[in-house]
Amino acid sequence: MKKLISVCFTFLLAGGIALALPKSAPKTFVGNISDSMCGLKHMMAGGDKACTLECVKGGSKFVLADPATGKVYELTDQKKPAEFAGQKVKVTGSLKGNVITETTIEAAK
Repeated sequence: MKKLISVCFTFLLAGGIALALPKSAPKTFVGNISDSMCGLKHMMAGGDKACTLECVKGGSKFVLADPATGKVYELTDQKKPAEFAGQKVKVTGSLKGNVITETTIEAAK
């Protein structure tokens, strides 16, 4: 019985510690709203916006392409980026792997 109580207490303590750990703070990423097919370099004539929107219409996903680092991040929100297609933006959110769960997207200067 003592062993069972000890095991239960250990699990409760571990769970409490895990919940008390701070969540990762939101980060800000700067780059261009692009599409998952083109990424950093658009191939279609008509400009970055037209290419991004056409590729998304064809099944690609909106992404944040950072030309400074050469990285392309997936975005969880696939509606808000449409208004910034082809533009330089600041995205604030949390990063897990190469996926940004964004809280805000705004035009960057």
